[in-house]
Amino acid sequence: MASKYYQEMQDSFRNNNKSREIPAHSAKVHSVAWSCDGRRLASGSFDKTASVFVLDKDRLVKENNYRGHGDSVDQLCWHPTNPDLFVTASGDKTVRVWDVRTTKCIATVNTKGENINICWSPDGQTIAVGNKDDVVTFIDAKTHRSRAEEQFKFEVNEISWNNDNDMFFLTNGNGCINILSYPELKPIQSINAHPSNCICIKFDPTGKYFATGSADALVSLWNVEELTCVRCFSRLDWPVRTLSFSHDGKMLASASEDHFIDIAEVETGEKLWEVQCDSPTFTVAWHPKRPLLAYACDDKEGKYDSNREAGTVKLFGLPNDS
Repeated sequence: MASKYYQEMQDSFRNNNKSREIPAHSAKVHSVAWSCDGRRLASGSFDKTASVFVLDKDRLVKENNYRGHGDSVDQLCWHPTNPDLFVTASGDKTVRVWDVRTTKCIATVNTKGENINICWSPDGQTIAVGNKDDVVTFIDAKTHRSRAEEQFKFEVNEISWNNDNDMFFLTNGNGCINILSYPELKPIQSINAHPSNCICIKFDPTGKYFATGSADALVSLWNVEELTCVRCFSRLDWPVRTLSFSHDGKMLASASEDHFIDIAEVETGEKLWEVQCDSPTFTVAWHPKRPLLAYACDDKEGKYDSNREAGTVKLFGLPNDS
């Protein structure tokens, strides 16, 4: 028997399943993220820039392009409670903090390697950045100085604090989830989550679950308190690159090189919807208040010149008649 929520969301998506694409960059988009108030969406690209859009009802309007990085912007994230600040991680060995009010870079932090993943602590005080050499640097968000640095002996993929800010999670190349105490950074536990490379991790806004995606094409849902696997989602055929929980924690979007984004009901694992794509998806992000999903794919320009990257950002969940 389908849940009331399941039926409500299916009805909603039947009337609101339009996707719109917005020109954003001159090369592929690696990362999209919403500000905490949902007013803005930021995107980071291989073209070395970040772009910011304002959500005006059902339209994304480009507000600004942020230049300064000397290499690809691989990942970005917003301050957890200040909707004006976001931070970018780049292959140019820097992290940059940007303010949308002044449209300027307010800090450039030099790091030791090419940066590939980044997250902001729930209390807003620390930014963690991971590089290609499996070093994670913890940066003080006020002074923009490095607080701590950890070299890991395994391939570090994605990193995240738990919602309570007292544990730090890393997914690794051996299929494990490594959990450290925070701020002590002492190992608490290592969970054998997947038989192959564990790629991404996301916490649900309610703090009840976290999800991991792996190279075995599975998404696993974990209970935060007990650190046990609750269920697996297995509709994708390719390594899971990106995950996002909806604002109410009840839907989980996952994507890969499959030409669709899977939207699952968290409590049952049932497929709620799928968003059709023409190419592999790099990044997905649910809006923090509405059932709108931002995403970016490996799109190519035009029918004839298939080598040029399109660099578009897409928004799903718009009214069919819009």
